[in-house]
Amino acid sequence: MKPEHVDIWFQDESRIGQQGSLTRVWHEKGKRPRIIRQQQFEYAYIFGAVCLRTGTTAALVMPSVNKEAMLLHLRQISKETPKAGMLWW
Repeated sequence: MKPEHVDIWFQDESRIGQQGSLTRVWHEKGKRPRIIRQQQFEYAYIFGAVCLRTGTTAALVMPSVNKEAMLLHLRQISKETPKAGMLWW
């Protein structure tokens, strides 16, 4: 296989999220109301890949990271790759 026919993909995954922090509220002067602060976190995981030769990209947003999520992402990358150029090791 010639080097110009080989696609090299770079892949990464990242967690993004937010924790609610609305603890300040309006109240009568001199009073300090008790407010329950949100303690849970909301997350999403982004899987992304890019082929350097063609500029083709593949991305996936998932609620969690596990083996099944990575397999879905790899399947998505393989759909973007011509069948004749696939090389696995």
